[in-house]
Amino acid sequence: MNLWKRFTILRGNLQSRFSLFAKINSLIILLFIPIIIMYTFSNNVTFEVVGKELQTSNTKQLTFLSNQIDSRINQMMDFTLILSRDPNVRAFNGLNVWEDRYDQMQTRYILQEKMVLQAGVTDIWPTRYAVHSQQNKDVIANYDRPIGYDEDYLKANMSGRWTYGDHGVESQGDLKSFYWFLTDSLAQPGTLTGSSLVIEASFSYTNIQNMLDSYKAGGQGDPFFYHKGEKPILNRSADKQLSDELVNYLDNHSPENTTQDVVKLNGKNYLVSSVKSASLDWHLVDVVPLYQILKPISLSRDLFYITMILLFVVGVSSSILLYRNVQYPIKKLVSGLQRVQQGDYSVRLHSNEQNEFSFLFRRFNDMSHQIQDLIENVFNEKIRAREATLKQLQAQINPHFLYNCLGYIINMAQMKDEDAVVSMAYNLSAYYRYTTRMERETASLEEEIKLLVNYLDIQKLRNGRIDYHIDIPEDMLSQSVPRLMLQPMVENSVIHGVAKSYSSGEIKISGEKSNGFCRIYIDDDGPGLNPDQLEALNRKMQEPLQEEMGCGLWNTNQRIIHLFGNHSSLTFKPSPLGGFRTEIIWEIPIEDDSYKLKEHQGD
Repeated sequence: MNLWKRFTILRGNLQSRFSLFAKINSLIILLFIPIIIMYTFSNNVTFEVVGKELQTSNTKQLTFLSNQIDSRINQMMDFTLILSRDPNVRAFNGLNVWEDRYDQMQTRYILQEKMVLQAGVTDIWPTRYAVHSQQNKDVIANYDRPIGYDEDYLKANMSGRWTYGDHGVESQGDLKSFYWFLTDSLAQPGTLTGSSLVIEASFSYTNIQNMLDSYKAGGQGDPFFYHKGEKPILNRSADKQLSDELVNYLDNHSPENTTQDVVKLNGKNYLVSSVKSASLDWHLVDVVPLYQILKPISLSRDLFYITMILLFVVGVSSSILLYRNVQYPIKKLVSGLQRVQQGDYSVRLHSNEQNEFSFLFRRFNDMSHQIQDLIENVFNEKIRAREATLKQLQAQINPHFLYNCLGYIINMAQMKDEDAVVSMAYNLSAYYRYTTRMERETASLEEEIKLLVNYLDIQKLRNGRIDYHIDIPEDMLSQSVPRLMLQPMVENSVIHGVAKSYSSGEIKISGEKSNGFCRIYIDDDGPGLNPDQLEALNRKMQEPLQEEMGCGLWNTNQRIIHLFGNHSSLTFKPSPLGGFRTEIIWEIPIEDDSYKLKEHQGD
C-alpha cells in the first residue's frame, strides 16, 4: 500500500508540473501578443505624425521660396515702372530732337549706369534691362545684346505678362529666360504708337537655379521649377531620372495652386509638394524621399520586429528544449504511471541522457520491478495453494465412484461376464494410476486423451446411454498441457449433462489448431444453461475465487493462463448438440513442443 501511494503521489506531482509548463507557455504568448499590437499601433501613430509634420514644413518652405521669387520679380517690375518715368529715359526717347552729341552720350551713359546698378544689387538674382525707343529706333541695355532695335521683336512680345523664351538671346540647351515688357503707351497692349518707349526686364533661368540650390542646401528635397509644355528648370545637383519621372506624373496630374501627394516611384515613396508662382504661372515643385526621412523610424521598427522574431525563435527553441528535456520525460513518467495503474507492471522507462530524469527512470523501473515481483509472488502463492488443493483432491479417492466401480465388477463376475470385469478393472486401474501420479505438473495432450478414454469407458460400462466421440488432430497430440485439464470438464458433462436427462448421452470432444492457437471443444446434449447463467459463469472465471464457487473450473482456468499467458482462457457457450459447451483456448508457445514435452515428462 505504501509503495502504491508513492506512485499515486508521484503521478499527481508530475501531472501538476506538466500542467504548469503549459500555463507558463500560454502566459508568455498572452504577454507577447499585446506588446506587438501596442508597438505596431505606436509606430503607425509616429509615422502619421511625422508625415503630417513633414508635409506642413515642406509646404511652408516652398511657399516661402515662392514668395521670395515673386518678391524679386515684383522688385524688377517696380524698378521697370520707375525707370519708365525717369527723365533721362524720357530724354532718350527724344534724343534725335537734340543735335548735341555730348548730351546724347551723357544720357545714354546715365541710363546704362542706373540699369547696371539695379542689376548688381544681389548676386543670387542678376537682372537685365533694356530701353527701346520707337521714335529713335534705338535701344540701350545693361548687357550685350546680339541684335539692335527690332520693332517686330517688340510687337511679338508685348503681352503685358511674363513670358518664357529666348527672344533672340542665346541660352544653354533648351533652357530660356523670363521676359516682361512695359510701354508708356496708353493704347491697347502690344500696340506701338510710333513714338512709344518700351522698357524690357528679364532674368535668366540661372536665377531660378540659384534659388533652388539655396533651398536644397537647407533641406532634404530635390526642388525644380515646372510648367506644363516647357522643359523644367532643375537645381544643379538634381536627380534627372527622378525629375523626368515626376514631370511625367505632373503632366498627367495637373497640379493646383498648392498640392501635396505621396507618389510611389521605383518602389519607393516620395512626398511631392507644389506651390504656384503668382507672377510667372509656374509651379515650384519639391520632391522629398519619404523612405529616406522615415528610415530611422522604419529601421527602429524593423529592429523591433527582428528582435521579437528572434525572441520568438529563442522561445520556441527553449520550449522545444524544455519539452524534450523536461516535458517529454514527464509525459513518459505519467504514461508509465498510468500503465502501472492499469495493471501493466512490466513497463520500463529508458533514457539516453544522463540527468535527473534518468535517475527518476531508474528509480521508476526499480519500483515497477518491485511491484511486479510482489504481485507475481502473491499470484504464484495463490497458484501454488490452488495446486496444493488440486493435488490434495487428486490424492483423495472418491469412495462413491470407487464403490460403484467395484460393485459393477462384482455383479459382472457373478454374471460370468468376464469381458466386462476385465474392461472395468483395466480402465479403473489406468484411471487411478494416472490421477495419483503427482511428480509432474504437465502432460501431453495425448496422455490426457487416454485418461478421458479410460474415464468415459468406465462411465459407459455403468451407463449404457453414454456415447462419446473424440476428434483431435494428430499435430495437437504432442502439445504440453496442465495435468487433468480435460478430465474435470468431461466429468462435468457426465454429471451435469448426461446424468440429468434420460434422453441425453452424447459427448463430443474435438479440437483444432489455427493462427497460433489450439482450441478444444467439449460438447454434450444435456439440458445446458440459460444465457444469464452462462454469462454469470464466464464472469466468475475472470473474478477472484469466491467461497460459494467450486475451485475446479476456476483453478483450471488459472492454470491455463499461468502456463500459456493472458491470451488463453476457459469459456462456456451453448453447444451445437443442444446442451453445454466447454471451450479451452491456449496460445501455442514459441518454444518447440517436443522439447517442452520432454522437459516435463517422466517415466
